[in-house]
Amino acid sequence: IGPDEHLFIVAESEVTTFLAELDSALAGLPHSLVDVSHRQVSLELRGANAEWLLGAVCPLPLDVEVFPVDACTRTVFAKAEIVVWRTGLDAFRVEVARSYCRYVVDLLGEVARELPA
Repeated sequence: IGPDEHLFIVAESEVTTFLAELDSALAGLPHSLVDVSHRQVSLELRGANAEWLLGAVCPLPLDVEVFPVDACTRTVFAKAEIVVWRTGLDAFRVEVARSYCRYVVDLLGEVARELPA
């Protein structure tokens, strides 16, 4: 998600093993591994309007030509910092701090009201 920052998404049951193996693989190299598993919540948006829903209050251009499948970056959703990962043509994974999750979900609901029935 940045030139010197990576976000690994690992099943909860595999976190301890993953961190130990990664720490071993990076032995001798300067690095810092931090488990932020309980800091954030993952949301998944799918469907024909997913890009529109996110783009309504996200300043990042999200059309597939500019933000292709597998692109991932840190940005904002209105006032909340998020990590957005395009997992498919009409699918996104959004990582948000727990303290902002309700805000993001409620705002997505407000934005969705603008969609035609």
